Amino acid sequence: MLSFLPPFALPEIAPAPSSYPIAVQEVNQDLLVPPLSPQEAALLAQRRLVQAQEIRPLPGQLDRVPVFNSNSPEVIYDTGILLSTLPPRGMSDARAHLNYPLQGRFDIFTHHIARGKNSSDWRPIYQGLLVYNPSNRPVTVSVIQGLSYVTNPDAPFIDLPPTVENPRGTIFSGPGSRLTNDILRGLNQSIFPERILIPPKSVQMLFSLPIRLGNARSTLIRLRSDGPVHLASLAMPAPLANPPKLQSGVDPQDLLKVLEMTPIPARPVATRSPRLEEWAQLVVRGSLAYPRDLAPTPLDTKTEETVYGRVAGVALGSQWQTVVADDPIARSLNIPRPGEAFSYPLSTLDGGTLGTGQIQSAPMLVRYPDTAYRAHGNYGIHYYLTLPLSNNSDEQRRVAIAFSTPLKEDDRDDELEFLDPPEDKIFFRGTVQVRYTDDRGATQTQFYHLVQRRGEQGKPLVTLSLSPRDRREVSIDFLYPPDATPPQVLTVSTEL
Repeated sequence: MLSFLPPFALPEIAPAPSSYPIAVQEVNQDLLVPPLSPQEAALLAQRRLVQAQEIRPLPGQLDRVPVFNSNSPEVIYDTGILLSTLPPRGMSDARAHLNYPLQGRFDIFTHHIARGKNSSDWRPIYQGLLVYNPSNRPVTVSVIQGLSYVTNPDAPFIDLPPTVENPRGTIFSGPGSRLTNDILRGLNQSIFPERILIPPKSVQMLFSLPIRLGNARSTLIRLRSDGPVHLASLAMPAPLANPPKLQSGVDPQDLLKVLEMTPIPARPVATRSPRLEEWAQLVVRGSLAYPRDLAPTPLDTKTEETVYGRVAGVALGSQWQTVVADDPIARSLNIPRPGEAFSYPLSTLDGGTLGTGQIQSAPMLVRYPDTAYRAHGNYGIHYYLTLPLSNNSDEQRRVAIAFSTPLKEDDRDDELEFLDPPEDKIFFRGTVQVRYTDDRGATQTQFYHLVQRRGEQGKPLVTLSLSPRDRREVSIDFLYPPDATPPQVLTVSTEL
């Protein structure tokens, strides 16, 4: 077992004119307009569809479970500290450590992309999660559920239709899509230990996983600790398994320079996972990962181009579990009148509340000054929504529940705007679970993988016929996937 402060240090590290006469004639300037690009032509062909309806704040709120959220810098190129909540005392880069202990229930969410600094880079970049026990007694950290996927070979991005039934969980596109799909189904991976025991004033690694260059890795772990712990998300290019031998007389401190000057062999030499002591060195002697992402626009600043920034810190809130009802005591949600609809926004954020004024983005308990003020997008947040539909009329009604991605708006709560066709940019890519009792009285559980573009009006996930005075509960569960862009809405409508 390694003491927290290791007794070693890292080294520093124009066309030709024609010869023939030509006739000169007056040219119609209108004919000189360049042709439209496919993107410009698509924008001109788009129509804005305005749907007049009521938009209601989503009942409930986020729970109080803290989330260690490592998403900035999103792209990692080299060795560095991505996020650390360790104490800063004695560290080479004190600003890299937020000094925030976690205890009891907490989550870990990370999402990063690995790229080389130049075309000659080839080694994968490892991401490690280090856990430090600051107390004078042993601490046990138990893994309740944990999954991590990398783009290739785990979850390559593929083109999928807007809605695909996904009963076995085999439909996904990208690591975030697969991650949230499998967490939703309660799956676990054996790459994570059931628990780790950390002696007093010591460190252990929860995981050390490679990301091949050009790939992304998404990770979500639910944990419980019986004592305080500090966490650090770290990045390091894979060390060489058999580094080149130093020439006689070369100072060991020059090893890094020797490796940099060594040409890449035709068949790359083997690499290995970093060792515990190497991760510990990085925490103590390393600095924040660079380059940094764009700094966020201050929340009280009004501007046309808002930079939300990416998240690096501890957010407050892991789940949003609620009964969506207009009468919470009676657990009743009166369906709209025929031909009408109402919607509940999902994952709303500053400047995008769809007129409700409700910001669902998780607040930050600690963060780096150049990262997001809130956990905008709520990546990895689990929404558990129960809709107790009630038909209080004397006639049979046909009701539909749909998941859609309207245009982001902040002022109007009486209409939604969509695009026809939607913009060719994916804003949501993940699986939604629907549970309900069908019109024959049978309990149904269905999974749908959704791909929605900006301004896309989704098709109904479920349609039910409610008899007069009938009541039926519908449950919608999903985890907000990495790489999605908020907000979305859940719409209840009644057919004419």
